[in-house]
Amino acid sequence: MTNVSAQMVKTLREKTGAGMMDCKKALGETNGNIEEAVDWLRKKGLSAAAKKADRVAAEGLVAFAVKEGAGALIEVNAETDFVSRNEVFQSFASTLASLVLEHGDDIDALKNISYPGTERNVEEQLTHNIATIGENMAIRRAVRVEGADLVVPYMHNSIAGSLGKIGVLISIKSDAEVSELEMLGKQLAMHVAATAPQALSVAELDPTSVEREKNVLTEQAKASGRPEEIIGKMVDGRLKKFYQEVVLLEQTFVIDNETKISAVIEKKAKELGKQVELTGFHRISLGEGIEKNEADFASEVAATLGS
Repeated sequence: MTNVSAQMVKTLREKTGAGMMDCKKALGETNGNIEEAVDWLRKKGLSAAAKKADRVAAEGLVAFAVKEGAGALIEVNAETDFVSRNEVFQSFASTLASLVLEHGDDIDALKNISYPGTERNVEEQLTHNIATIGENMAIRRAVRVEGADLVVPYMHNSIAGSLGKIGVLISIKSDAEVSELEMLGKQLAMHVAATAPQALSVAELDPTSVEREKNVLTEQAKASGRPEEIIGKMVDGRLKKFYQEVVLLEQTFVIDNETKISAVIEKKAKELGKQVELTGFHRISLGEGIEKNEADFASEVAATLGS
């Protein structure tokens, strides 16, 4: 049997875009003949992945995984919503969430981790799934949190348990029992899913964002023709309203539509007679920020017929 070198595998990967283990197997099956290995991969559908890499992947799934005091979210994209119902894709997203929970949220590092139950790493499994399912896919982003007394997950538009379209993690520090805080955590997570706050507190807001908003509000106030001292008060009032829109602790609770989030937490602490502190949140919304191709089907058909 031909000895398959690392350089041969590298060459075949560059030609086909297939995973390392698939390339190694192909070379073994074809006695090291690169061109025959290319054909072998094509017959297996494993070289197709590279051809799909330039197609926009804005659908897919968000997945979460949690354990005591820690949690993880990950977004895995595909080209169509149909794939999110595929059991192989769902299993892939769930497994990746567990791997992030265990190893951390660095995507490049994640891609080099061994994928459970296979001889492939995560990146090679991704390539394998692209070839098998027939759509471009991408591991877009992930987040891992730890160090809280309680991490509560929530999935909006859930497809299957921990899989869906908008994933949220809420981190709480408290000496209260977990069972006493779970409902509060879930309600806060639902609130975050609905309102998409930019920061937990005013102090954590991006200073550039605040300054930009302040400049806009100042110009708007000046346009009113009011005196300078009135303009200052107008800007302060409008800036306060801005904080109420984008800062979680300043927002109005969507559950009752009247209580400020900070007051909701204070009320729970008083009710339990124990410290309750909301220490953080994370929210991933599927496809957020991805520019989708808006295909003009009629033009595509006309172009095809004219070619």
